[in-house]
Amino acid sequence: MISIINYNAGNIKSIQNMLKRIGVKSTICSTAEEIEQADKLILPGVGHYDHGMKNLHQSGLIEILNKKVLKDKIPLLGICLGAQLLGNKSEEGIEKGLGWIDMEVVKFDKKKLSSNLKIPHMSWNEIKINKYSALLEGLDDENRFYFVHSFHMQPNDKTDILTTTNYGYDFTSAVEKDNIYGVQFHPEKSHKFGMQLLTNFSNI
Repeated sequence: MISIINYNAGNIKSIQNMLKRIGVKSTICSTAEEIEQADKLILPGVGHYDHGMKNLHQSGLIEILNKKVLKDKIPLLGICLGAQLLGNKSEEGIEKGLGWIDMEVVKFDKKKLSSNLKIPHMSWNEIKINKYSALLEGLDDENRFYFVHSFHMQPNDKTDILTTTNYGYDFTSAVEKDNIYGVQFHPEKSHKFGMQLLTNFSNI
């Protein structure tokens, strides 16, 4: 059973529908009591960084999330904004992130982008796998995922970089540290490749 965290900042239903499509049971959690029972978590997210962090604080879920992820070590997958919130801070706002992975979130550098590359990065794009991960079992460098974002993750410890993607320059498109995973792209919108990734997560 995968528990999807509801903090009013994510496209929860599309994630749940994709999990249902691949035969994985899921539940939507919005209370500490529900999260306490979880054995796997997905932190979704779309929109502004500060809005996401403020909603998490207002939800009162950060304490139980810290316990489940950092102490109990259950697997957690952050998606898009949910992945960015795993880090320390973002150029998009002033709120502090969860700090589970030592990274900052930065805006795409326009100086490095050719005139035909627009911000946000909104398209299908390939990933380059940097290290082995159970999350990427059965996937390779030619697999394509759907992206919609203007900011990207920038880990301080390069060993936390799981995949990179090129959009004018290489940026970090997925991270992994111990039981914590984060993907900048949307697996729930990435057809068979996203289905494979979510199946892998369900099996971790």
